[in-house]
Amino acid sequence: MVRRQRAADRAVRPKLRSPGHPKFQREVETGFWVEIVKGLLPIEAAAAVGVSQPVGQRWFHDGGGMPPFDLKAQPSGRYLSFAEREEIALLRAQCQGVREIARAVGRDPGTISRELRRNAATRGGKVEYRASVAQWKADLAARRPKTAKLVADPRLHAYVQERLSGQVRRPDGTTVSGPVPPRFTGNHKSHRRDRVWVRAWSPEQIANRIRVDFPEDESMRISHEAIYQALYIQGRGALRRELVWCLRTGRALRAPRERSRRKTWAHVTPETLISERPAEVEDRAVPGHWEGDLLIGLERSAIGTVVERTTRFTMLVHLPREEGYRHKETPRNGPALGGYGAITMKNALATTMSTLPAQLARSLTWDRGKEMSAHAQFKVATGIPVFFADPQSPWQRGTNENTNGLLRQYFPKGTDLSRWSAEDLEAVAHALNTRPRKTLGWKTPAEAFNEHLLLLQQAGVASTG
Repeated sequence: MVRRQRAADRAVRPKLRSPGHPKFQREVETGFWVEIVKGLLPIEAAAAVGVSQPVGQRWFHDGGGMPPFDLKAQPSGRYLSFAEREEIALLRAQCQGVREIARAVGRDPGTISRELRRNAATRGGKVEYRASVAQWKADLAARRPKTAKLVADPRLHAYVQERLSGQVRRPDGTTVSGPVPPRFTGNHKSHRRDRVWVRAWSPEQIANRIRVDFPEDESMRISHEAIYQALYIQGRGALRRELVWCLRTGRALRAPRERSRRKTWAHVTPETLISERPAEVEDRAVPGHWEGDLLIGLERSAIGTVVERTTRFTMLVHLPREEGYRHKETPRNGPALGGYGAITMKNALATTMSTLPAQLARSLTWDRGKEMSAHAQFKVATGIPVFFADPQSPWQRGTNENTNGLLRQYFPKGTDLSRWSAEDLEAVAHALNTRPRKTLGWKTPAEAFNEHLLLLQQAGVASTG
Protein backbone atom coordinates (compact mmCIF):
# COMPACT_ATOMS: atom_id res chain seq x y z
CA MET A 1 0.00 0.00 0.00
CA VAL A 2 2.81 2.40 0.90
CA ARG A 3 4.66 1.54 -2.29
CA ARG A 4 1.54 2.18 -4.40
CA GLN A 5 0.97 5.51 -2.68
CA ARG A 6 4.53 6.65 -3.36
CA ALA A 7 4.18 5.61 -6.99
CA ALA A 8 0.99 7.65 -7.20
CA ASP A 9 2.78 10.67 -5.79
CA ARG A 10 5.49 10.35 -8.42
CA ALA A 11 2.84 10.05 -11.12
CA VAL A 12 1.15 13.34 -10.25
CA ARG A 13 4.40 15.25 -9.72
CA PRO A 14 7.31 15.23 -12.17
CA LYS A 15 10.85 15.07 -10.92
CA LEU A 16 11.88 18.49 -9.63
CA ARG A 17 15.09 20.10 -10.75
CA SER A 18 17.68 20.88 -8.11
CA PRO A 19 19.07 24.42 -8.47
CA GLY A 20 20.98 24.10 -5.22
CA HIS A 21 20.15 26.47 -2.40
CA PRO A 22 16.38 26.70 -1.75
CA LYS A 23 14.97 30.06 -2.77
CA PHE A 24 14.14 32.76 -0.28
CA GLN A 25 10.63 32.82 1.10
CA ARG A 26 7.97 34.80 -0.73
CA GLU A 27 7.68 37.17 2.23
CA VAL A 28 11.34 38.15 1.83
CA GLU A 29 11.01 38.72 -1.90
CA THR A 30 7.80 40.66 -1.36
CA GLY A 31 9.60 42.87 1.15
CA PHE A 32 12.35 43.46 -1.42
CA TRP A 33 9.85 44.65 -4.04
CA VAL A 34 8.03 46.82 -1.50
CA GLU A 35 11.32 48.65 -0.93
CA ILE A 36 11.87 48.95 -4.70
CA VAL A 37 8.40 50.47 -5.12
CA LYS A 38 9.34 53.01 -2.45
CA GLY A 39 12.16 54.16 -4.74
CA LEU A 40 15.16 52.32 -3.29
CA LEU A 41 17.90 50.94 -5.50
CA PRO A 42 18.31 47.13 -5.69
CA ILE A 43 21.41 47.20 -3.49
CA GLU A 44 19.56 49.27 -0.88
CA ALA A 45 16.42 47.12 -1.01
CA ALA A 46 18.50 43.93 -0.67
CA ALA A 47 20.20 45.29 2.44
CA ALA A 48 16.83 46.33 3.90
CA VAL A 49 15.41 42.77 3.74
CA GLY A 50 18.64 41.03 4.65
CA VAL A 51 19.66 39.36 1.39
CA SER A 52 22.91 39.69 -0.52
CA GLN A 53 23.45 42.27 -3.24
CA PRO A 54 23.69 39.66 -6.08
CA VAL A 55 20.34 38.15 -5.03
CA GLY A 56 18.65 41.56 -5.09
CA GLN A 57 20.21 42.41 -8.45
CA ARG A 58 19.03 39.08 -9.87
CA TRP A 59 15.46 39.60 -8.62
CA PHE A 60 15.40 43.09 -10.10
CA HIS A 61 16.89 41.99 -13.44
CA ASP A 62 14.69 38.91 -13.85
CA GLY A 63 11.58 40.93 -13.05
CA GLY A 64 12.47 43.57 -15.60
CA GLY A 65 12.59 46.21 -12.90
CA MET A 66 8.98 45.65 -11.80
CA PRO A 67 7.37 43.26 -9.26
CA PRO A 68 6.57 39.90 -10.93
CA PHE A 69 3.57 39.33 -8.65
CA ASP A 70 0.84 41.27 -6.89
CA LEU A 71 2.32 42.77 -3.74
CA LYS A 72 -1.12 43.27 -2.18
CA ALA A 73 -2.27 39.68 -2.62
CA GLN A 74 -2.80 37.85 0.66
CA PRO A 75 -2.51 34.04 1.12
CA SER A 76 -5.92 32.38 0.91
CA GLY A 77 -5.09 29.78 3.56
CA ARG A 78 -5.92 26.92 1.23
CA TYR A 79 -2.31 25.79 1.04
CA LEU A 80 0.19 25.18 3.79
CA SER A 81 2.18 28.26 4.74
CA PHE A 82 5.84 28.38 5.65
CA ALA A 83 4.94 28.89 9.33
CA GLU A 84 2.83 25.72 9.24
CA ARG A 85 5.64 23.82 7.57
CA GLU A 86 8.03 24.96 10.30
CA GLU A 87 5.61 23.64 12.91
CA ILE A 88 5.29 20.35 11.04
CA ALA A 89 9.07 20.01 10.90
CA LEU A 90 9.36 20.70 14.64
CA LEU A 91 6.69 18.15 15.57
CA ARG A 92 8.13 15.59 13.19
CA ALA A 93 11.54 16.00 14.83
CA GLN A 94 9.80 15.20 18.14
CA CYS A 95 8.62 11.89 16.60
CA GLN A 96 4.95 12.96 16.60
CA GLY A 97 2.59 10.91 14.44
CA VAL A 98 0.70 12.18 11.40
CA ARG A 99 -2.63 12.53 13.21
CA GLU A 100 -1.03 14.29 16.20
CA ILE A 101 0.64 16.75 13.83
CA ALA A 102 -2.63 17.27 11.96
CA ARG A 103 -4.48 18.08 15.19
CA ALA A 104 -1.75 20.51 16.29
CA VAL A 105 -1.63 22.30 12.93
CA GLY A 106 -5.36 22.18 12.28
CA ARG A 107 -5.12 20.33 8.95
CA ASP A 108 -6.46 17.07 7.59
CA PRO A 109 -4.22 14.03 8.29
CA GLY A 110 -4.14 13.29 4.55
CA THR A 111 -2.69 16.76 3.92
CA ILE A 112 0.07 16.17 6.45
CA SER A 113 0.79 12.68 5.10
CA ARG A 114 1.14 13.93 1.50
CA GLU A 115 3.27 16.87 2.66
CA LEU A 116 5.71 14.59 4.48
CA ARG A 117 6.09 12.32 1.47
CA ARG A 118 6.10 14.79 -1.39
CA ASN A 119 8.18 17.63 -0.03
CA ALA A 120 10.74 15.82 2.09
CA ALA A 121 14.44 16.47 1.56
CA THR A 122 16.20 13.47 0.00
CA ARG A 123 19.62 14.77 -1.03
CA GLY A 124 21.31 13.65 2.17
CA GLY A 125 20.72 9.97 1.36
CA LYS A 126 17.76 9.68 3.70
CA VAL A 127 14.28 11.17 3.84
CA GLU A 128 14.08 14.16 6.19
CA TYR A 129 11.49 16.88 6.42
CA ARG A 130 12.80 20.44 6.51
CA ALA A 131 10.53 23.45 6.24
CA SER A 132 12.74 25.46 3.86
CA VAL A 133 13.14 22.59 1.41
CA ALA A 134 9.44 21.72 1.63
CA GLN A 135 8.44 25.32 0.86
CA TRP A 136 10.86 25.45 -2.05
CA LYS A 137 9.46 22.22 -3.55
CA ALA A 138 5.90 23.40 -3.08
CA ASP A 139 6.66 26.70 -4.84
CA LEU A 140 8.22 24.89 -7.79
CA ALA A 141 5.27 22.53 -8.12
CA ALA A 142 2.73 25.36 -7.81
CA ARG A 143 4.03 27.33 -10.76
CA ARG A 144 1.48 27.64 -13.54
CA PRO A 145 3.01 30.07 -16.01
CA LYS A 146 0.62 31.28 -18.70
CA THR A 147 1.74 31.37 -22.30
CA ALA A 148 2.22 34.97 -23.36
CA LYS A 149 -0.28 36.20 -25.91
CA LEU A 150 2.46 37.26 -28.28
CA VAL A 151 3.82 33.70 -28.22
CA ALA A 152 0.45 32.07 -28.86
CA ASP A 153 -0.57 34.38 -31.72
CA PRO A 154 2.08 34.65 -34.50
CA ARG A 155 0.06 37.28 -36.41
CA LEU A 156 -0.13 39.56 -33.37
CA HIS A 157 3.56 38.94 -32.70
CA ALA A 158 4.51 39.93 -36.25
CA TYR A 159 2.40 43.12 -36.05
CA VAL A 160 4.01 44.25 -32.79
CA GLN A 161 7.55 43.38 -33.82
CA GLU A 162 7.25 45.09 -37.20
CA ARG A 163 6.21 48.36 -35.60
CA LEU A 164 8.88 48.13 -32.96
CA SER A 165 11.85 47.08 -35.07
CA GLY A 166 10.67 47.36 -38.69
CA GLN A 167 12.99 49.03 -41.17
CA VAL A 168 12.79 52.72 -42.00
CA ARG A 169 11.55 53.32 -45.55
CA ARG A 170 11.53 56.22 -47.93
CA PRO A 171 8.20 57.50 -49.30
CA ASP A 172 8.71 55.33 -52.41
CA GLY A 173 9.03 52.20 -50.22
CA THR A 174 12.76 51.59 -50.47
CA THR A 175 14.46 50.72 -47.19
CA VAL A 176 17.14 52.80 -45.51
CA SER A 177 19.66 50.77 -43.56
CA GLY A 178 20.94 53.61 -41.39
CA PRO A 179 24.11 53.37 -39.28
CA VAL A 180 25.54 50.12 -38.00
CA PRO A 181 24.58 49.89 -34.30
CA PRO A 182 26.88 48.54 -31.59
CA ARG A 183 26.50 44.99 -30.31
CA PHE A 184 23.70 44.54 -27.79
CA THR A 185 25.20 44.11 -24.33
CA GLY A 186 22.08 43.78 -22.20
CA ASN A 187 22.65 47.24 -20.74
CA HIS A 188 21.15 50.61 -21.59
CA LYS A 189 21.65 52.02 -25.06
CA SER A 190 25.25 52.95 -25.72
CA HIS A 191 26.15 56.51 -24.77
CA ARG A 192 27.21 58.67 -27.72
CA ARG A 193 27.01 55.76 -30.13
CA ASP A 194 24.85 55.22 -33.18
CA ARG A 195 21.46 53.64 -32.66
CA VAL A 196 19.69 51.40 -35.13
CA TRP A 197 17.16 53.12 -37.41
CA VAL A 198 13.80 51.42 -36.93
CA ARG A 199 10.15 52.41 -36.96
CA ALA A 200 10.30 52.57 -33.15
CA TRP A 201 6.61 52.88 -32.34
CA SER A 202 5.98 53.08 -28.62
CA PRO A 203 3.98 50.23 -27.01
CA GLU A 204 1.14 52.69 -26.35
CA GLN A 205 1.04 53.68 -30.03
CA ILE A 206 1.01 50.02 -31.07
CA ALA A 207 -1.74 49.05 -28.59
CA ASN A 208 -4.03 51.86 -29.71
CA ARG A 209 -3.29 51.74 -33.44
CA ILE A 210 -4.05 48.03 -33.66
CA ARG A 211 -7.67 48.80 -32.78
CA VAL A 212 -7.83 51.14 -35.77
CA ASP A 213 -6.20 48.66 -38.15
CA PHE A 214 -8.33 45.69 -36.98
CA PRO A 215 -11.61 47.13 -35.70
CA GLU A 216 -13.55 43.86 -36.09
CA ASP A 217 -10.86 41.36 -35.05
CA GLU A 218 -10.94 40.96 -31.28
CA SER A 219 -7.97 38.58 -31.38
CA MET A 220 -5.75 41.45 -32.51
CA ARG A 221 -5.77 43.20 -29.18
CA ILE A 222 -2.95 43.73 -26.73
CA SER A 223 -2.21 46.24 -24.00
CA HIS A 224 0.89 48.36 -23.92
CA GLU A 225 1.75 46.84 -20.51
CA ALA A 226 1.81 43.36 -22.07
CA ILE A 227 4.28 44.61 -24.70
CA TYR A 228 6.50 46.15 -22.02
CA GLN A 229 6.46 42.90 -20.02
CA ALA A 230 7.28 40.88 -23.13
CA LEU A 231 10.35 43.09 -23.61
CA TYR A 232 11.57 43.35 -20.04
CA ILE A 233 10.63 40.19 -18.15
CA GLN A 234 12.93 37.28 -18.81
CA GLY A 235 11.34 33.92 -19.52
CA ARG A 236 8.34 35.27 -21.42
CA GLY A 237 9.97 34.32 -24.71
CA ALA A 238 7.75 36.67 -26.68
CA LEU A 239 10.08 39.42 -27.93
CA ARG A 240 13.85 39.46 -28.19
CA ARG A 241 15.47 41.30 -25.32
CA GLU A 242 17.55 43.50 -27.60
CA LEU A 243 14.38 45.17 -28.87
CA VAL A 244 14.44 47.37 -25.77
CA TRP A 245 16.94 49.47 -27.74
CA CYS A 246 14.08 50.22 -30.17
CA LEU A 247 12.27 52.13 -27.43
CA ARG A 248 12.92 55.84 -27.18
CA THR A 249 14.69 55.61 -23.83
CA GLY A 250 16.64 52.45 -24.69
CA ARG A 251 16.45 51.33 -21.06
CA ALA A 252 17.50 47.76 -20.37
CA LEU A 253 15.30 47.67 -17.24
CA ARG A 254 12.17 49.50 -16.25
CA ALA A 255 12.55 52.23 -13.66
CA PRO A 256 9.95 52.13 -10.84
CA ARG A 257 7.87 55.28 -10.80
CA GLU A 258 8.89 56.22 -7.27
CA ARG A 259 12.54 56.04 -8.31
CA SER A 260 12.08 59.19 -10.39
CA ARG A 261 10.79 60.99 -7.29
CA ARG A 262 13.85 60.21 -5.21
CA LYS A 263 15.45 63.21 -3.62
CA THR A 264 18.27 63.94 -6.01
CA TRP A 265 20.10 66.19 -3.58
CA ALA A 266 19.80 64.26 -0.35
CA HIS A 267 22.98 65.91 0.94
CA VAL A 268 21.35 69.36 0.75
CA THR A 269 19.79 69.88 4.18
CA PRO A 270 17.48 72.78 5.06
CA GLU A 271 20.18 74.65 6.98
CA THR A 272 22.51 74.57 3.94
CA LEU A 273 20.11 76.21 1.47
CA ILE A 274 21.33 79.45 -0.06
CA SER A 275 18.37 81.24 1.53
CA GLU A 276 20.00 80.55 4.92
CA ARG A 277 23.25 82.25 3.90
CA PRO A 278 24.10 85.44 5.84
CA ALA A 279 22.67 88.60 4.31
CA GLU A 280 26.11 90.23 4.27
CA VAL A 281 27.11 87.97 1.39
CA GLU A 282 24.86 89.71 -1.11
CA ASP A 283 26.45 93.18 -1.28
CA ARG A 284 30.07 91.86 -1.32
CA ALA A 285 31.07 94.46 1.25
CA VAL A 286 32.42 91.86 3.67
CA PRO A 287 35.25 89.71 2.28
CA GLY A 288 35.66 86.03 3.05
CA HIS A 289 32.65 84.55 1.27
CA TRP A 290 33.60 82.09 -1.48
CA GLU A 291 31.94 80.33 -4.39
CA GLY A 292 33.05 76.97 -5.74
CA ASP A 293 32.47 74.39 -8.45
CA LEU A 294 34.27 71.81 -10.59
CA LEU A 295 35.79 72.01 -14.05
CA ILE A 296 35.12 68.62 -15.63
CA GLY A 297 37.39 67.10 -18.27
CA LEU A 298 37.73 63.86 -20.19
CA GLU A 299 37.76 60.46 -18.50
CA ARG A 300 36.34 61.73 -15.20
CA SER A 301 39.12 64.26 -14.62
CA ALA A 302 38.36 67.45 -12.72
CA ILE A 303 39.78 70.61 -11.15
CA GLY A 304 38.17 72.35 -8.19
CA THR A 305 37.71 76.12 -8.46
CA VAL A 306 37.12 78.45 -5.50
CA VAL A 307 36.62 82.21 -5.94
CA GLU A 308 36.28 84.95 -3.31
CA ARG A 309 33.22 87.11 -4.06
CA THR A 310 34.64 90.52 -3.08
CA THR A 311 38.16 90.37 -4.53
CA ARG A 312 37.67 87.68 -7.24
CA PHE A 313 40.74 85.95 -5.82
CA THR A 314 40.91 82.42 -7.26
CA MET A 315 42.28 79.18 -5.82
CA LEU A 316 42.46 75.93 -7.77
CA VAL A 317 42.11 72.55 -6.07
CA HIS A 318 44.26 69.73 -7.41
CA LEU A 319 42.17 66.53 -7.72
CA PRO A 320 44.39 63.71 -9.03
CA ARG A 321 42.87 60.31 -9.71
CA GLU A 322 43.29 57.79 -6.95
CA GLU A 323 45.38 54.65 -7.15
CA GLY A 324 43.64 51.86 -9.02
CA TYR A 325 41.66 54.07 -11.39
CA ARG A 326 41.15 52.61 -14.87
CA HIS A 327 38.97 54.42 -17.39
CA LYS A 328 35.82 52.39 -18.12
CA GLU A 329 37.18 49.56 -15.98
CA THR A 330 36.10 50.80 -12.56
CA PRO A 331 34.25 48.03 -10.65
CA ARG A 332 30.52 48.53 -10.55
CA ASN A 333 29.41 50.02 -7.22
CA GLY A 334 33.08 50.25 -6.30
CA PRO A 335 34.86 53.19 -4.68
CA ALA A 336 34.99 56.58 -6.42
CA LEU A 337 38.53 56.77 -7.82
CA GLY A 338 38.09 59.60 -10.32
CA GLY A 339 39.57 62.12 -7.92
CA TYR A 340 36.46 64.06 -6.90
CA GLY A 341 34.55 61.62 -4.75
CA ALA A 342 32.97 63.08 -1.64
CA ILE A 343 35.74 62.19 0.81
CA THR A 344 38.56 62.98 -1.64
CA MET A 345 36.97 66.32 -2.47
CA LYS A 346 36.48 67.15 1.20
CA ASN A 347 40.11 66.45 2.03
CA ALA A 348 41.54 68.35 -0.95
CA LEU A 349 39.29 71.37 -0.43
CA ALA A 350 40.00 71.46 3.32
CA THR A 351 43.74 71.39 2.63
CA THR A 352 43.40 74.29 0.18
CA MET A 353 41.17 76.52 2.31
CA SER A 354 42.75 75.81 5.69
CA THR A 355 45.55 78.21 4.72
CA LEU A 356 43.16 81.16 4.92
CA PRO A 357 42.67 83.25 8.07
CA ALA A 358 39.27 82.78 9.71
CA GLN A 359 38.18 86.34 8.81
CA LEU A 360 38.67 85.55 5.11
CA ALA A 361 36.95 82.14 5.23
CA ARG A 362 33.42 82.93 6.34
CA SER A 363 31.33 80.77 4.00
CA LEU A 364 31.38 78.70 0.83
CA THR A 365 28.57 78.52 -1.74
CA TRP A 366 28.64 75.45 -3.99
CA ASP A 367 26.68 73.89 -6.79
CA ARG A 368 24.51 70.89 -5.87
CA GLY A 369 27.02 68.31 -7.06
CA LYS A 370 27.44 65.11 -5.06
CA GLU A 371 31.14 65.84 -4.71
CA MET A 372 30.24 68.07 -1.74
CA SER A 373 28.03 65.52 0.01
CA ALA A 374 30.64 65.41 2.83
CA HIS A 375 30.09 69.10 3.57
CA ALA A 376 29.34 68.40 7.24
CA GLN A 377 32.78 66.85 7.75
CA PHE A 378 34.31 69.73 5.79
CA LYS A 379 32.70 72.24 8.16
CA VAL A 380 34.01 70.35 11.19
CA ALA A 381 37.53 70.26 9.73
CA THR A 382 37.70 73.91 8.62
CA GLY A 383 34.93 75.77 10.42
CA ILE A 384 33.61 77.02 7.06
CA PRO A 385 29.84 76.56 6.56
CA VAL A 386 28.75 75.35 3.13
CA PHE A 387 25.62 76.60 1.35
CA PHE A 388 24.12 75.16 -1.83
CA ALA A 389 22.63 77.16 -4.68
CA ASP A 390 19.12 76.44 -5.94
CA PRO A 391 18.73 73.91 -8.79
CA GLN A 392 19.46 75.28 -12.26
CA SER A 393 20.39 78.70 -10.86
CA PRO A 394 23.98 79.41 -11.97
CA TRP A 395 23.52 83.16 -11.49
CA GLN A 396 23.52 82.58 -7.73
CA ARG A 397 27.19 81.69 -8.16
CA GLY A 398 27.89 84.19 -10.91
CA THR A 399 31.42 85.05 -9.78
CA ASN A 400 32.45 81.40 -9.93
CA GLU A 401 30.71 80.80 -13.27
CA ASN A 402 32.50 83.79 -14.80
CA THR A 403 35.85 82.59 -13.44
CA ASN A 404 35.27 79.11 -14.82
CA GLY A 405 34.74 80.69 -18.22
CA LEU A 406 38.11 82.42 -17.93
CA LEU A 407 39.76 79.18 -16.83
CA ARG A 408 38.49 77.36 -19.90
CA GLN A 409 41.12 79.31 -21.86
CA TYR A 410 43.69 77.17 -20.04
CA PHE A 411 41.62 74.03 -19.52
CA PRO A 412 39.36 73.63 -22.59
CA LYS A 413 36.40 71.28 -22.60
CA GLY A 414 37.11 67.84 -23.99
CA THR A 415 40.66 67.66 -22.60
CA ASP A 416 42.16 65.47 -19.89
CA LEU A 417 42.60 67.67 -16.81
CA SER A 418 44.40 65.01 -14.78
CA ARG A 419 47.67 65.65 -16.64
CA TRP A 420 48.24 68.95 -14.81
CA SER A 421 50.15 68.97 -11.52
CA ALA A 422 49.42 71.07 -8.46
CA GLU A 423 52.25 73.41 -9.48
CA ASP A 424 50.68 73.88 -12.92
CA LEU A 425 47.35 74.80 -11.33
CA GLU A 426 49.08 77.23 -9.00
CA ALA A 427 50.69 78.95 -12.00
CA VAL A 428 47.33 79.33 -13.78
CA ALA A 429 45.70 80.67 -10.61
CA HIS A 430 48.57 83.17 -10.27
CA ALA A 431 48.07 84.30 -13.86
CA LEU A 432 44.39 84.90 -13.19
CA ASN A 433 45.00 86.64 -9.86
CA THR A 434 47.54 89.05 -11.38
CA ARG A 435 45.28 90.08 -14.26
CA PRO A 436 43.66 93.54 -13.73
CA ARG A 437 39.88 93.52 -13.42
CA LYS A 438 37.49 96.28 -14.39
CA THR A 439 35.16 95.49 -11.49
CA LEU A 440 38.07 96.11 -9.07
CA GLY A 441 38.97 99.49 -10.57
CA TRP A 442 41.71 97.84 -12.63
CA LYS A 443 43.36 96.36 -9.58
CA THR A 444 44.32 92.72 -9.70
CA PRO A 445 42.57 90.16 -7.46
CA ALA A 446 45.89 89.51 -5.72
CA GLU A 447 46.26 93.22 -4.86
CA ALA A 448 42.70 93.47 -3.57
CA PHE A 449 43.11 90.30 -1.51
CA ASN A 450 46.42 91.49 -0.05
CA GLU A 451 44.80 94.76 1.02
CA HIS A 452 42.30 92.83 3.13
CA LEU A 453 45.10 90.71 4.59
CA LEU A 454 47.01 93.88 5.60
CA LEU A 455 43.87 95.33 7.21
CA LEU A 456 43.47 92.14 9.24
CA GLN A 457 47.11 92.23 10.32
CA GLN A 458 46.87 95.91 11.34
CA ALA A 459 43.68 95.21 13.28
CA GLY A 460 45.45 92.36 15.07
CA VAL A 461 48.44 94.57 15.99
CA ALA A 462 46.15 97.34 17.25
CA SER A 463 44.15 94.95 19.44
CA THR A 464 47.28 93.48 21.03
CA GLY A 465 48.92 96.87 21.54
